[in-house]
Amino acid sequence: MAKPRVLVTRRWPEAVEAKMAEVFDLTINRDDRPLGPEDIRGAIGDYDAVLPTVTDRLPGMVFDTPKARTKILANYGVGFAHIDTDAAKSHGIAVTNTPDVLSECTADIAMTLMLMVARRAGEGERELRDGRWTGWRPTHLVGTKVSGATLGIIGFGRIGQAMAQRAHHGFGMKILVQNRSKVAPEILARYNAVQVETVEDLLPQCDFVSLHCPGGAANRHLINARRLDLMKPTAFLINTARGEVVAEHALAQALWFGTIGGAGLDVFEREPLIHPDLKDADNLVMLPHLGSATRETREAMGFRVFDNLMDFFEGRAPRDRVA
Repeated sequence: MAKPRVLVTRRWPEAVEAKMAEVFDLTINRDDRPLGPEDIRGAIGDYDAVLPTVTDRLPGMVFDTPKARTKILANYGVGFAHIDTDAAKSHGIAVTNTPDVLSECTADIAMTLMLMVARRAGEGERELRDGRWTGWRPTHLVGTKVSGATLGIIGFGRIGQAMAQRAHHGFGMKILVQNRSKVAPEILARYNAVQVETVEDLLPQCDFVSLHCPGGAANRHLINARRLDLMKPTAFLINTARGEVVAEHALAQALWFGTIGGAGLDVFEREPLIHPDLKDADNLVMLPHLGSATRETREAMGFRVFDNLMDFFEGRAPRDRVA
């Protein structure tokens, strides 16, 4: 029986690529650059499975091909807003993702951003590298205490809960939660957390706000100028969710005019392009989408894709099917 033809759209960890090559007729995009819509459309006509990442855009038009061969899109990542799942489903194409395996590392990065921006670590490092440090003094780069502060978490799934674990049990933070559905009392009790009804209820109460909600049209610009105005002028916004969740122009204005204390971003609305008004904001820490960037997690994500493919091609229901 012929091996299924599989396209990996970006370079993956070597261990995962080697395992895939043992089982599938594997093609790897060795240029390691995002594929364009026409490339994706062509791949859907040529391969039994396409394995996209968040850098690949799969709008409805890529599925409009009379010779579609692809039967499964096994996404490398949790979020799948970059895939038109309704269009995929209408063409008989299954979609899977990779939940669970990146929650801990993404929460680590959110915590890193929160500590960095609160304690002005980015500013301090730039000062040292530029040779501008003149020595210790009582008023130098005075930041904000994280321990014991109030953290608001928007989106209380696996990653949001992992963030609450670190913040409450590690730093003694008070946890407020806003989630689209009701969180079970026993889950809230693990972190002594309180759920509030709306984003508007949450924002004015928090010293830090960390975003862990899905991307996509439903949450596009969830944090906008009006909601930024509800935050304390000393509060900090952290985003490791999806770039489109934050209206970047409004955030830049809030940072420049001091209507919030600062922000930490690991994701951006038009990656890899960065809004020009964000680049020179000293009260902003930016990382290049490092949430899941550990060897252990990136390999685990790839092997999770492999498991979904094996289930699919052996006639079992993939455990991570989302469409």
